[in-house]
Formats: sequence, C-alpha cells, structure tokens
Amino acid sequence: MADDLTLELEHGRLTIAREAVAEIVAETTLGCYGVVGLTAGSRVARVFRREGISVDGPAGALRIELHVVVEHGLNLAVVASTIRSQVAYELERLTGLTVASVEVHIQRVRQSA
Repeated sequence: MADDLTLELEHGRLTIAREAVAEIVAETTLGCYGVVGLTAGSRVARVFRREGISVDGPAGALRIELHVVVEHGLNLAVVASTIRSQVAYELERLTGLTVASVEVHIQRVRQSA
C-alpha cells in the first residue's frame, strides 16, 4: 500500500501500516494515568479503526493527533504531557519510526464511576 510507512534498514526494508501505528498509539494512550478513553475528534481526518487517532507525515517525521476523555479532578496539562511523552517513546521504541509531534486534544472530562 502506498500510504504505509517504510524504513530502509541495513539488510532490507521494513514497512509498517499506519493502522498498526494507530493501534500502538491507542494502547499506549489507554494505559496512561487519567485517560478514560479515546473519542472521535471534531474534525474529519484520516481516522483509523481506533477512533480519535490520526497518523500523518512520513516515517522520519510522524505527526500523531489524538482525542481523549480524561478523568475529572486531574491536572489536564500533566495528563496531556504524560500522553505525549509515552506515545512518542513507545512508538519510537517499538517501530524505529521518528515522531515529530504528538498533539493531544482533551475532548471531555468525565467523573469516575
């Protein structure tokens, strides 16, 4: 597929589907403290099976955008910062792709049950 991400390695080539990148982003985000869930963003973009995540840019400069629901009562700036750093770290660790930016949109704040 022409839109997959490709890395040239010493002994060949690695191709990673953007959907696979979106899955890693989703699992990492959902594991972050204070995140209740992912939600569809307000604008229409290339959003994958995991709603609320877009993956743009080339393999050497990925731009990740995600929309989250956060638990009420937490410092939103700290939660967003944690999401940004964890997502960038895990993506680079697991795939070898370079993350240029992770943009976190807090769509809703929800009282815990």
